[in-house]
Amino acid sequence: QVQLVESGGGLVQAGGSLRLSCAASGRTLDNYHMGWFRQAPGKERDFVAAISRSGSSTYHADSVKGRFTISRDNAKNTVYLQMNSLKPEDTAVYYCAASNVFATRAEHVAYWGQGTQVTVSS
Repeated sequence: QVQLVESGGGLVQAGGSLRLSCAASGRTLDNYHMGWFRQAPGKERDFVAAISRSGSSTYHADSVKGRFTISRDNAKNTVYLQMNSLKPEDTAVYYCAASNVFATRAEHVAYWGQGTQVTVSS
């Protein structure tokens, strides 16, 4: 089992940047494919980005492609989400996810973090 803790969320103006981090304890992260999902109030939890166990493969949702970048440092047991050119519609709680498959759907995620709030003001 792995425990995930996100950090780095906050309030930022449109056009700004944030970097989210997800630190793991328990099992090492290189056992899992990792990802980020987000959930806005009243909406479903949506896929944002995923990265393979080794970091050699990544996939980003169309809504964030070219603006967000997922990465991982297995030596530090940490996954990152660099978010640039943020828009008000990016406002959501962002969740770190660990999976045994390369998950782009929430139902395929094995472990979730507690979430971190990102708010983008216009």
